[in-house]
Amino acid sequence: MTRISTVIITRNEEQNIAKCLESVKNISDEIILVDSFSNDMTVAIAQRFGAKIFLREFKDFGNQKAFAISCAANDWVLSIDADEVLSPELQASLLKEKEHPRYDGYNVNILANYCGKWIRHCGWYPQPKLRFFDKNKCHINSNMVHESIVMNDRRHKVGFLDGNILHYSYKTISDHTKKIELYSELAAKDAIDKGEHIMFIKVLFGPTWKFIYNFILRGGFLDGYLGYVICKNIAYAGFIKYVKIKLYSERLQHSIPQV
Repeated sequence: MTRISTVIITRNEEQNIAKCLESVKNISDEIILVDSFSNDMTVAIAQRFGAKIFLREFKDFGNQKAFAISCAANDWVLSIDADEVLSPELQASLLKEKEHPRYDGYNVNILANYCGKWIRHCGWYPQPKLRFFDKNKCHINSNMVHESIVMNDRRHKVGFLDGNILHYSYKTISDHTKKIELYSELAAKDAIDKGEHIMFIKVLFGPTWKFIYNFILRGGFLDGYLGYVICKNIAYAGFIKYVKIKLYSERLQHSIPQV
């Protein structure tokens, strides 16, 4: 039987971590929790579930998750966030694959709960992501935010698990807007590090297209009022990110001495 290490990164997640750990305990042979010096009960709660705790300063999401994966004693890793829970169907599917994995990695659908409502459109569902994998056959990309697991070789096979990861994303709209500030800052810095530039026309029209694309073409209107709010916030997040990239790139250009 395959042994599984579940890896989680945290910072002040006492409201979420118990539900997360409860859902993974029966499929995990080891739980790795990398905490960014929480000042609440996150670590104490995780210790009650037998998690191995590593304290590490947070730099960015990709870097932190790569470290968490490196701490895993087992080859097979389940990567999950503290505000996520495995559905019963997904738990059963994981236990089945644990007996004898048929693939080198597995995609999982993410179903988000936004202010108490399950969101099935807006580009938020099914949003499959590689979350269960043989760590020797893949790597985490270098993105500071919206990081993802990537297979090392096209010959490595990727399957699909039944069920959903239930993502309790935002309890309030304020939570969402606060996260936009953090994510846009990291995304802008990541873009600057990669030498990206933004033209003013993208700042002007990009956010509008994002709203139309997600609210109309991807069916955000079917999620009602909260679907509208989500799509407006997606557009706003794009606007803030584009503005920051343009601002930071101009600052960088002006700081370089002219020869």
